[in-house]
Amino acid sequence: MWRFPYLMGTNGGAAFILIYIVSIILVSLPIMVSEMIIGRRGASNPAGSLFHLSSGNKVWRMLGFLMVLAPFFIMCFYGVVGGWTVDYLFRSLTASFSEMGTEAACSAAFAETMSSPIRPLIFMFLFVLASGMILSAGVQKGIERYSKILMPILLLVMVILALYSCTLPGASDGLKFMFRPDFSKVNGGTVLAAFGQSFFSLSLGAGTVLTYSSYMKKSQDIAGMGNWTAISDTCFALIAGMAIIPAVFAYGFSPSEGPGLVFVVLPAIFSHITGGAILAIAFFFSLFIAAITSYLSLMEVVVVCLSEELKISRKRAVIITMSFVVLFGILCSLSCGPLQDITLFGKNIFDLMDFTSSNILMTLGGLVVVLFIGWKMKKEDFFDEISSSGKYKHAYYSLFYYLVKYFSPIIIIVIMFVGLFGY
Repeated sequence: MWRFPYLMGTNGGAAFILIYIVSIILVSLPIMVSEMIIGRRGASNPAGSLFHLSSGNKVWRMLGFLMVLAPFFIMCFYGVVGGWTVDYLFRSLTASFSEMGTEAACSAAFAETMSSPIRPLIFMFLFVLASGMILSAGVQKGIERYSKILMPILLLVMVILALYSCTLPGASDGLKFMFRPDFSKVNGGTVLAAFGQSFFSLSLGAGTVLTYSSYMKKSQDIAGMGNWTAISDTCFALIAGMAIIPAVFAYGFSPSEGPGLVFVVLPAIFSHITGGAILAIAFFFSLFIAAITSYLSLMEVVVVCLSEELKISRKRAVIITMSFVVLFGILCSLSCGPLQDITLFGKNIFDLMDFTSSNILMTLGGLVVVLFIGWKMKKEDFFDEISSSGKYKHAYYSLFYYLVKYFSPIIIIVIMFVGLFGY
């Protein structure tokens, strides 16, 4: 809801979507299935699973720890974004958007939100605290219980917002932007953004899929679950785009606003729409749900790794994780304001965390997964796990295997190279 619409808006719309879908099918889905195979067969955190399945190889164990770094880095800056969603939900409840009639006014308000030394820290802490409280209850009593309630609400609200957005006068231009490809706008950056977003959206290389899969039963269809996860994730991304982009065009705003699209353009739109105050509450409540459920999956990876590797209780692991996330999250938040002049490699702390996790750690984690499946795990073990010991049989299993063994490593290395050195 936050990343996909603005990346689509800044990368040509429909052409970006097509490249994104190709990336999902040829690269991201095989990697997701590979993570699920490692997770279920290893029945542990990323480091533990790779260590166990490699017969005690310490190198693979260390590479597993690298995968845990990715969700930690993401949590540090994403917690700040989560705090922004709490802040804007609070603003929508107090009808603050009625005072923001223009994009310039909303842009100024968002800039003030980011640069404030105190306000975003408070909301970031509340967001991380809420995530920690849910996670400390465990997988079934925490993540599953709340996700079963929150996710259907999120889908319902987003479908309603998408339908409303598509019926606005002038919304057809936004739909054309989303579904009529213009490949003249495609360049190396577009391709990189699409492939990177497919990794980010499915949390590949960050250990989340691997960790969740460690709870899967042997009888469950890994390939089938992977397919439906990728399909539903892509469909929801398109629904999020349809809830935002048509409204952006309907009111004459720019879809290339960037990361601040949902925090700058949409509040301005809500101030113009009849019933905008109610829609604002519905949207930012949905954004909060999307943010916190995503955050839970990231935090689960770090918590499980600490709990299993250090032999400590789950609640203690949650407290340790929250403490470090808040500490680095403070630096990320302040780097958008008082500490903005402190840079490394030309990036402030927030952008550096984002760049490092998305362009280095997640792609590196994906590379570790495909190399392990394709070149370390026995071929017969791959087919045994993906078929649940022969229970499921699909013709594309062999295609999956060869994509992971030969095609995926090359694509991931190219993505890493382009992300680091440009195109």
